[in-house]
Amino acid sequence: MTETVPTDPRAEADRGRIALWLDPDDLRWLARHCRCPDDAEQDVRDRCARLRFRAGAALHKSGL
Repeated sequence: MTETVPTDPRAEADRGRIALWLDPDDLRWLARHCRCPDDAEQDVRDRCARLRFRAGAALHKSGL
């Protein structure tokens, strides 16, 4: 398993991001269930894809 590298709060803030602490089960649910309707605009689809990706990445980074 690779070593977990802590998130740099300053770098994240510089990107305009804020911390959101979620239970691992909630992240798993989000990664699997966040879906858009077939008629959703591309920007909405892109946002959902980013959320699913980041939820899965957070689980992977934490070793879960």
